[in-house]
Amino acid sequence: MFSRPSVCRVAQSAARRQSAQPIHRRGLASPASGSFQYQTGEAKGVKFASRDFAGPTTTLALVSKAGTRYQPLPGLTEGLKNYAFRSTERRSTLRIVRESELLGAEINAYHTRENLVLEAKFLRDDLPYFVELLAEVASSTKYQAHTYNEEVLPLIHMAHKAFLADTTDMAINSAHSLAFHRGLGTPTASASTTPYTKYLSHESIEYFAKIAYAKPNFAVVANGAEHSELSKWVNEMFDNVPAEAPESWSKAGDEQTKYYGGEERIAHDGGNSLVIGFSGSSSVTGKFYKPEISVLAELLGGQSAIKWSPGFSLLANAAAPGARVNTKSAIYSDAGLLFTTITGPAQAVKATAVEAVNAIKKIASGEISKEAIQKAKAAAKFKELEYGQDVKAGLELTGAGLVHARQPYQIDEVAKKVDGVTEEQVKSAAKSLLENKATVSAVGDLFVLPYAGELGLNV
Repeated sequence: MFSRPSVCRVAQSAARRQSAQPIHRRGLASPASGSFQYQTGEAKGVKFASRDFAGPTTTLALVSKAGTRYQPLPGLTEGLKNYAFRSTERRSTLRIVRESELLGAEINAYHTRENLVLEAKFLRDDLPYFVELLAEVASSTKYQAHTYNEEVLPLIHMAHKAFLADTTDMAINSAHSLAFHRGLGTPTASASTTPYTKYLSHESIEYFAKIAYAKPNFAVVANGAEHSELSKWVNEMFDNVPAEAPESWSKAGDEQTKYYGGEERIAHDGGNSLVIGFSGSSSVTGKFYKPEISVLAELLGGQSAIKWSPGFSLLANAAAPGARVNTKSAIYSDAGLLFTTITGPAQAVKATAVEAVNAIKKIASGEISKEAIQKAKAAAKFKELEYGQDVKAGLELTGAGLVHARQPYQIDEVAKKVDGVTEEQVKSAAKSLLENKATVSAVGDLFVLPYAGELGLNV
């Protein structure tokens, strides 16, 4: 840890930046390979990765295996996310905010189904400060009751209300619950007040933090940092982080994910959303990666990538007027969900749902042109590269790969796998969707929205 006061270091850093000439900064040089690949390493039990892109800024993230899949009690992920950057043993919330503002930095926390991400964006010279800050957040052992009651609890309550108002979020969470039950099926937000009235407290969140921030359960990832520099500061700053999770840890979420499928219908007067889902592909770092699923997702599609044109995808051209359609391949460490979301007036949603199933049947029977499949492959490859190049996505995917599979998510390799997908693989993937159980979740006007059986799907 730094011996001199952090505020002094902050001021000195700001002064250096005012007088420094950018032309002399090594950080502005392009990486030699021009690749999106991450370099990886481990220091004192902490896994880390970096890629040194050209530019004056750095984004640093601590990615922990603490998404809703892994919470031992409901609501803990949301609670821990909202404690991030509130305070540490050395810094108050006010001090963290003021020092970050002096450095012109941005700090944020968010979570997915599998991961909790603490993220900081700053100028490259300030890497030591923010590695230290993340290490402090991870090693904090006491969570304050007044912070929970006055700051954390209101944020959880707001998230609960927002979730109940969004029919699309409800349908997607419902679909995950049907598809995977516990674990990956745990909703990202609660539809009930039970979690924060029964299970949540600053003590339970504090316990979860000891699991989330144990060295085996997180990785540090940087975009726009020299690998040697990151290695140096991770090695120096993370001494006080627990080497292991508590012995009483239940290891919730660690069991192999199983796909179930099913149907759920939720009445709602705030709109209409229907999700039609199927067992999909894991992340490329998992054991069940299927690149043909991403191609199939693009072939079904729904939203055109070209302005003023419906595009080539089957659902973009078949959707009923007023309906909005989107198909996505959601990838996780050991499973995936390929799903189409349809929103809009109830009758339009119903008509588009019929077309969605018909589109899968056409693909399975080989009625789709080679040109359409080639376009879908090109779109899938582009989206993989674009997504992996994106700083936020790249950090999370790489951190998740290190935590769950001890290897980074390398998008160059993913693109090659998508290139190798054949027409027969796409056709076979579509057939398997129809032969196995589907996942269908309807939220809205249940008098109109169709049942899975009416669509010809097995649940």
